[in-house]
Parts: sequence; C-alpha cells; structure tokens
Amino acid sequence: MESDIQADSKIKTERSKRTFNIDEIRNEFPILKRTVNGKQLVYFDNAATTQKPQSVIDEIAHYYTFENANIHRGLHFLSEVATESYEQARLKVKEYINALSVSEILFVRGATEAINLLANTMCRAGMFGEDAEIIISQMEHHANIVPWQLMCERKGAQLKVIPIDDNGDLIMDEYEKLISEKTKLVSVVHTSNSLGTINPVKEIIDIAHKNGIPVLIDGSQAVQHQKIDVQELDCDYFVFSGHKMYGPTGIGVLYGKTEMLDKLPPYQGGGDMIRTVTFEETTFDDLPNKFEAGTPNIAGGIGLGKAIDYIRSFDMNDIIAHENKLLDYATEQVQKIDGLKIIGTAKEKCSVLSFVLDGIHPYDIGTIIDTDGIAIRTGHHCTQPIMQRYDLPATSRASFSFYNTTEEVDKFIVGLKKVISMFK
Repeated sequence: MESDIQADSKIKTERSKRTFNIDEIRNEFPILKRTVNGKQLVYFDNAATTQKPQSVIDEIAHYYTFENANIHRGLHFLSEVATESYEQARLKVKEYINALSVSEILFVRGATEAINLLANTMCRAGMFGEDAEIIISQMEHHANIVPWQLMCERKGAQLKVIPIDDNGDLIMDEYEKLISEKTKLVSVVHTSNSLGTINPVKEIIDIAHKNGIPVLIDGSQAVQHQKIDVQELDCDYFVFSGHKMYGPTGIGVLYGKTEMLDKLPPYQGGGDMIRTVTFEETTFDDLPNKFEAGTPNIAGGIGLGKAIDYIRSFDMNDIIAHENKLLDYATEQVQKIDGLKIIGTAKEKCSVLSFVLDGIHPYDIGTIIDTDGIAIRTGHHCTQPIMQRYDLPATSRASFSFYNTTEEVDKFIVGLKKVISMFK
C-alpha cells in the first residue's frame, strides 16, 4: 500500500480540470435521458438523493464483474485488487475533505449511521453524565436529533436548541447564551436540507472550542455543493452520505480527529476490527479498522471514490457558480407567482427552494407536476421541528444540482402555474 503522500501525489497528477459544459455533463447522467409520463424528466429532488454519472455506474459494475472478493484478509489476487480499490477510495475521501490522515476516515452506511455511532460510543465512553447538555439547532435533520434524544433518555442528559429567525438563519446570540459548563457537544448541520441555509459553521466551531467543547458537523448537504476543508474548519467530527454526492446508496463517511476517535470504544464487534480474540479477552485494531466490523459495502466505497473523482474533474468554483445561478433564477421566477411564499430566505443559501402555495396542499402540488415529469419533494423533509417553527404541515421543495438547467426551471414554473389553474 502506498503512503498517504505518495497516493495523494498520484491522484493529483492523474486529475485535470474539465471545462464546465452543461450539455456534456447531462449526457453523462443516463437517467436524465428518460421520460416520465411521456415527458422529459426534470429531476429537482437532489437534496434527497442525487443521480449517478455513468462513470460511477460503470465502476460498480466493474468491481462486481472483475474484482469481486472480500477485502483486507485475503492473500489471493482478487482480494488484493479489491482491497487496493477500496482503500484508494478512502484516500480520495481524505483528500476531498482535506483530512490529516486516512485513519481519520471511517466508512459507514451514511450520515445517519455516523451520528448514531458517535452518540452510542460517546455514551459508552462516559462523556455524558446526568447533567450533560448537547446543543443542536432548530433546523436539524431528524438524523441529528433522534440519536441524541435516545442518548439523553439513557443518561438523563438534556438537549438545548439554537433557534432560527423568520428568514431561516441561526440566532447566533442565542447560541452563545446556551453554552455552559454542562455543554459536552455541539452538533449542527452545515447546510439545511429544507431551507437551504448555509450556517456559519466556522464561527460556531470557534465559539465552542473557546469553551473547550467538541463540534460535530452534518455535512450531508454541503460536500457536493461547497469546498470542504475539515482542517481549516477545525471541526472534531464531520459526517456525510455518498448518495447525496453522486455516489451509491448505503455508503457514507464519518471523519473524526484521531485524538477524538481514539477516546471512543468500538461501535460493533466482529471481524476486521480486532487484533486478537480469546474467550477471555479481545483487543482491538487501530483506526479506522476499530470502527469497521464485518464485511463492508465494498462496491459502495469504490463507487463513492469514483463519484469524488467525477466531482473533482471540475473546478468546484464552476459548480458553485452554476448552482447559484440556478437558485437565483428559480427564486426570481417563483416570486412572480401570486400566492407563493418561499420558506427559507437566508442571505447565504445553497441549492434549495422550499415554498407553499395559498390554498393548495404540497402533496397536491407534487402529484400534479409529476404528471409532467417534474420530480420535487413534498412533506416535512425529515425536519418536523422546522415545520412547527413556521406553523406548516409541509412544504414543497425543489433542490438543484449542477446538471440542472434554467430551461428545466422554466418547465417547473409552467408546472406550478398549471397546478394553480387547476385549483382555481
């Protein structure tokens, strides 16, 4: 196995930036060519999951066709090839988020499992007593609420919640007031999946660290849209899911600083995470193996590595500029529709447009425009506390990716006007 430095050098040498050409990009996502209800698919549900480029699909097929074997323990050719491919994917993740070492990159099923892993192992490590407090925000996904609630019930700890204002911005003055000697962790989302708000995570981290408090960042809606540097952020943990960044489902990442992960006990027991096993005692392997029991999602890890290759074939600034253009254009167009209200108007937003229409339930909106092949998300988006904050049962949400176009936004606007005309 190459050293981290050698492998990183190899990856950087092999990578060159492509010109951002939207027609070429769309041609590389085969599902965008299909029709739905006889209409060309318009896919605006990217915050739920993104579509996959052909290169990722081919990479997964290649593994199962030519490399399929279990990893780490086999000495035969296929096992060695599969192991190399899987560990190269870990190196690609390390480079993508600029972690200090590959040992800080844990492969999990997704951001949900990553947060549950931390909640469970922190609890077992005795980091939360009966008087402990954990700070989250009002805009968290359920995956960053429920695991901490379960932990609090188990230990008698308490959740504290950073409120948001009417625009969907965190009220930072209230955040600072929540911090006390009892605060043991701050766990907040980088970018809201239902409002699109980009939170000031660097400021949140700096304030917490001044008080000696570790910070977990849920980056599930950030890694595909923004430049991420965990060393610059100085977060203690960072989690995300592969399927939201053009990779396969069932694979995700938990980044943790080495000194933080070393303090935690294993999450699960089994093969590949042990050093020695007797009936009297088991000793555990070093990072990252300590947290990766059993046969992992090998194809998923390899596919995630290929998705990272695909994203990094472009200049991230080009991706950001295109997606900001889409969001600005869609926002401008929907604001012309009478009776439509945007939910989430933070100054710093990313790729999400949530809204309600007077007198029309979001489920009706989603169902009707689906007849024209337009896919949006309706409901509470796994953020029921946000719906309660705005006194809404649900919203409609259009979420954009860099393979979307302004022409698709125009079709979306026509679809919304069709919905309104039907209810009139």
